[in-house]
Amino acid sequence: MATPDLILTGAKVRTLDPGRPHATAVAVHGGVIVAVGDEGDVREWRGPGSEVVSLDGAHLVPGLVDAHSHPVWGLDMATGVDLSGVTDLAGLRAALAVAERTDGWVLGFGLDHNAFEGRPVDRALVEDVLGGAPAFLRLYDGHSALVTGAALAAAGVTGPRAFAQRSEVVCDASGRPTGHLVEHAAMDLLVGVVPRASYAARRSRLVELLSAMAATGLTGAHVMDAGDPELVESVARETVLPVRLRFAPWCMPGVSEDGLEELVASQGRGGRHWRVAGVKFFMDGTVEGGTAWLEHADCHGQGTEAFWPDPEAYGAAVRHLHRAGVGTATHAIGDAAVGHVLRVMAGLGPTAYGRHRIEHIETAPDALLPRFAELGVAASMQPPHTGYTRADGTDEWSRRLGGERAALAWRLRDLRDAGATLALGSDWPIAPYDVRAVLATARAPRGAASGRAGLSGLEALEGCTSHAARAAGEAGVAGRVAVGYRADLTALGVDPVEAPADEVAQAPVRLTVTGGCVVHRG
Repeated sequence: MATPDLILTGAKVRTLDPGRPHATAVAVHGGVIVAVGDEGDVREWRGPGSEVVSLDGAHLVPGLVDAHSHPVWGLDMATGVDLSGVTDLAGLRAALAVAERTDGWVLGFGLDHNAFEGRPVDRALVEDVLGGAPAFLRLYDGHSALVTGAALAAAGVTGPRAFAQRSEVVCDASGRPTGHLVEHAAMDLLVGVVPRASYAARRSRLVELLSAMAATGLTGAHVMDAGDPELVESVARETVLPVRLRFAPWCMPGVSEDGLEELVASQGRGGRHWRVAGVKFFMDGTVEGGTAWLEHADCHGQGTEAFWPDPEAYGAAVRHLHRAGVGTATHAIGDAAVGHVLRVMAGLGPTAYGRHRIEHIETAPDALLPRFAELGVAASMQPPHTGYTRADGTDEWSRRLGGERAALAWRLRDLRDAGATLALGSDWPIAPYDVRAVLATARAPRGAASGRAGLSGLEALEGCTSHAARAAGEAGVAGRVAVGYRADLTALGVDPVEAPADEVAQAPVRLTVTGGCVVHRG
């Protein structure tokens, strides 16, 4: 064994390795675990260059991973005034009246659909408090925004537009844009006019954000977008990325054969603690925005169309990437979207087992659940999203779906019982990035899902470790504390399996190790 760079001792190690479930000491060399043992082994391991860290009884587990996050793209999304605490229209108007201007603009993010109290999203509700300033306000779901007339004018948007993907510039009966932009292509109309932070500011924010994530115990993130490779590469050359980033660039409707080949060619690009691996698709949008693809229309008569106007074109793109050995992750929230993706996966044959995944799965009928295990399709879900709903069904998500479908909300427990690989994440900046909250909420879902049993403590931990590794095709190198595995490790002040969920949510983070580097000490 090579002389360890780092030795962790005095720990209560939960390895998730069936061959050795528990230990008290771990040795690391070159970013890889080289020994797992007990206190008596430490003297034999130790060399002149070894750093020995005593964890004094802390609970050491495989490094916690956020299986769905946007830490680079999110730098632009989470810009301006944080509106996540706004609960009603009066609160929104009050927040915007005093909001700081950025180059004359009011920027905001995290706005809950419920703040409109059942009203249609319309700029007329807020323009009078903005003094004529252009405003771009992202709703919390990341798939829609409210913009003012001045912002629309700056972008030259005067009426409806046609898009290759399912998107909409919402207009009233007279053809006037209401300021509600639904889905990415519609919001992108303003990209050229909305102020953006400088490169230096974004670089600084990225380092701060990843360090803050590591302080919650996070060692890795499955990044569901292309990010900014040049920015990430620059940071990774100059410092150790505190969180390991695995990027899956988007494949959107209308993609050409050359575009698919570019996605194939991008695979494997990377550096220390980051790489491109996989491709992200969208099969639908969101329930609150009326763009989730549902078997039956929502209460507004919406939700019966896929994000890809030709769903079969989605299948063709997936097949092309599958033949090239590229794994896919598909955003599918509604029951029709989930069902279509599973049918496409079934058509790929046995070589697809364990190579593809579905993101979100907010509502799904019983019949679809066993298909995940049968096909080897991983389920990637975000328990903190349940906090945007209400147990009494008065929230926008529940009202749109109706009681029967809302009762099938976030079926974490049912999917695990059906044998699915279940990876857990936050979808930051859609929900807070604190991975301890992901663990806690998986055990005690909120809102519309609160009537359902959550996961056990062990299952929640597996969702952020071994099952996250399986969903990424990395079960042989990550997700366990075992010899030959990555030295991504998290030490908490409480046992994340046995401690109550509310204690796990507030657990002290004693140490975070990413790739053998100590990136946080508590």
